[in-house]
Amino acid sequence: MNRKLKLWELDRVDEQTFKTQEKFPLIIILNDIRSLNNIGSFFRTADAFNIEKVYLCGITAQPPHREIHKTALGATETIDWEYRQDINALVAELKEEGIAVCSIEQAEETVLLHEISTLKDQRFALVFGNEVDGVDQSVIDSSNYIIEIPQFGTKHSLNVSVCAGIVLWEFAKRYIS
Repeated sequence: MNRKLKLWELDRVDEQTFKTQEKFPLIIILNDIRSLNNIGSFFRTADAFNIEKVYLCGITAQPPHREIHKTALGATETIDWEYRQDINALVAELKEEGIAVCSIEQAEETVLLHEISTLKDQRFALVFGNEVDGVDQSVIDSSNYIIEIPQFGTKHSLNVSVCAGIVLWEFAKRYIS
């Protein structure tokens, strides 16, 4: 029998250890995310994948908020985050620091997610846009890469927090293998 583990058997680090451990060189930028549940899901996924930082931009709500906490389950306390009103100024600043900005979007010229191994090894900032309108065109124009998740069904998009889980796993594999 293969017994399911209990939460206390998962051997997770405590919050203080997590905050001080070396992070994967990944930054998440959320721009104009409307759903508080999606924002909370991003925090929880960021914690799971040990990412460096989350930037909240535009109309994206900020913790503390009951609805964010409901899905974040405390990850707003473990993940380093910052609010920035102007995403374009943030993107310019990150690029100046040598961080490759990757918009997660469907565009004319993209890198398919399963092909990211071709991207140079460096720090990456992953931009996720509004649930309806996606990533702003001005951000796409400034991005080093546009990354697209291949899809094979009839729908044109995935939920933005689902996208985060898929994309972060692909990037995290670079650091654990």
